[in-house]
Parts: sequence; structure tokens; C-alpha cells
Amino acid sequence: MELGISTFVECNPDPQTGELISHAQRIRQVVEEIVLADQVGLDVYGVGEHHRADYAASSPATILAAGAARTKNIRLTSAVTVLSSDDPVRVYQQFATVDAISNGRAEIMAGRGSFIESFPLFGYDLEDYDELFDEKLDLLLHLTKSEEINWKGKHRSSIHAKGIYPRPVQDPLPVWIGSGGNQQSVIRAGYLGIPLVLAIIGGSPYNFAPLVELYKQAATRAGHDISKLPVASHSHGFIADTTELAVEQFFPPAQAVMNILGRERGWSPYTKQAFDHARSIEGALYVGDSQYVAQKIINLRKHVGITRFMLHMPLGTMPHDQVMHGIELFGKEVAPIVREEVAKWEKEQGI
Repeated sequence: MELGISTFVECNPDPQTGELISHAQRIRQVVEEIVLADQVGLDVYGVGEHHRADYAASSPATILAAGAARTKNIRLTSAVTVLSSDDPVRVYQQFATVDAISNGRAEIMAGRGSFIESFPLFGYDLEDYDELFDEKLDLLLHLTKSEEINWKGKHRSSIHAKGIYPRPVQDPLPVWIGSGGNQQSVIRAGYLGIPLVLAIIGGSPYNFAPLVELYKQAATRAGHDISKLPVASHSHGFIADTTELAVEQFFPPAQAVMNILGRERGWSPYTKQAFDHARSIEGALYVGDSQYVAQKIINLRKHVGITRFMLHMPLGTMPHDQVMHGIELFGKEVAPIVREEVAKWEKEQGI
């Protein structure tokens, strides 16, 4: 069971003080968080791509490269790369560069993204939303298989007998597919034999178990070895010394950012009641002390089939020292509990 952190590098006003951190300062903080995550033994750190004022990571590969130069073991991934509005060649080159700096620890998590600001920014039509992703994923996968590319597309100029450089340390450079739970995207990932990442940010995580099974069935029918296809999830959460403290520190920024998004998307206001329901033992919010969060992750492995869990922390703006302490608890307290219990359960199950 792999464990890690994901972040969107949020820059919202602090709900307690109203202070607005600069993009530059938040980016430097994230590099420090990557370094700490490596030091406490976490397996992976992911940075998501956005192009708006309240998120500072328009170039995840650059941030990950900074982290790569200061770490030794942790894997470094986008979370996600909005592939539909990007150039797959440049994405591949950037992450091949991160792979070189990290000596073989880079990954690409490709997805459509739940935010659409990059489409008009880079001159793409939302009418082509699905077609763009399909075509660019096809090109990206071609890039992972061959140094010299011959490829023809509709939305991106064709490539004839061109080499793509630099070459990564890993062969192939890992590509994961990020999905919000759409059945077709899950089936396609299985058919292509690509590792799957599910964004489980609402409802019950157990409802995603049929999707994991659907993914495995599609992979099996396509002739892929499902034992070599990990399934990851990404969920919001926070860890503190006590569950009460975790709730006290995490709820205000979480409510603030959820209400910003809610006003944009027509959601109901985010209430304390909804928050408490989500952080219950069967909910999708992983907020609590180390024992409580560990048990929720263990349940995710046993009942849903997740083999990599990424805790999205923070959600909104939180004091940097609180985030760093949460990462420390995740690596030093949560991870050992999860790894021991999951290893014991997998041995019993013959997995």
C-alpha cells in the first residue's frame, strides 16, 4: 500500500486572519512539504495543475523538479496534468526532465481536469473537450513507447520521424489516468492497461468498489495483468494530534474553499453537518488523529481495492506549520499502522 500527499497549491485568504499568501511563498512552502514527505517515508507527492488566482501551480513539473533535487526516494507526480489543453510532447519532455533530476522517480497523472480555465487560455474549444483528451492521450502513450515518433492527429500537428528528448531514466515513463468516477474513463484505462487514479471527494468511498472491479474486468479482457496495475485514490483530509484538533484546524479553510467552488458551480453551502458526515468512518473525508485516519485508509484497501492512497492536504489555506505537522504524522504514525495492517491482511487473503 503506497501512501502520499497531493496538493493544488492553494492561495486563498486565510479564513481566520484574512491574510493572502503570495504565489511565490506558497510554492516555496510546497517544496519544503515535498522534502518533509520524503524524509518521513511517504511514497509519493503529487501537484495539480490550475490556471487561476487561487492556485499557484500552473507548472507542476517545475515545482516537482525543485522537490526532486532535494529528495531521495519519494515519487513525484502531477495530480493532474490537464492533458486536453496541453501539448503532450512538452508534457513528456518536462516529466522526462523531472525523471532525470530525480533519477527515475517521475510520473504523469493525465486527466481532463475538473476546472476548465485552461481551455480558453490556450485557445481550445470546450466543444472538443472529450476529443482533445482522447487524441492527446493517444500521442502521450505513443511517446512513452518509442524515441522516434510518427503520429497523425486532428487538433495537434502531425509528427513525422522526429525524436523526442530528453529520454527518461524509466522506460517507460509511467502514465496514470485520473478519473472522477466516470464508467467510460475507467473502462478505457483498463482497456489501455494504464494505472488508474480515482478522485474520491464525496459520498461513500465504498461506492467506488464496482468501478475498481469494472476497471479490472476491462484490463483482463484486454489481456493485461491486473496484478501489475495499481489503483490509486485521492481524497481530502488532515491529520492532527487529536481528532478534535484536526476538525478545529481543518474545517474553516475547507468550508471557505468549498463555498468558493460552490458559488461557481451551484452547490449548496458547505455546512458543519455535511463536514461531520463526510469525516465519519464510511465518508470520503480523512480528518482525524493518526489512528482514525489509518483505519479509514485500511478500510479503503480492504473494501475498495485501492493500492495507493493520496491525502489532499491542505484543502484551502492553512498555516504552514500545521500542514508540516500533518505530513509528519502521516509518515511517522499513520503509514506504519497502515502498512503493517494491510500487509497482514494481504497475506491472509493470499494477495
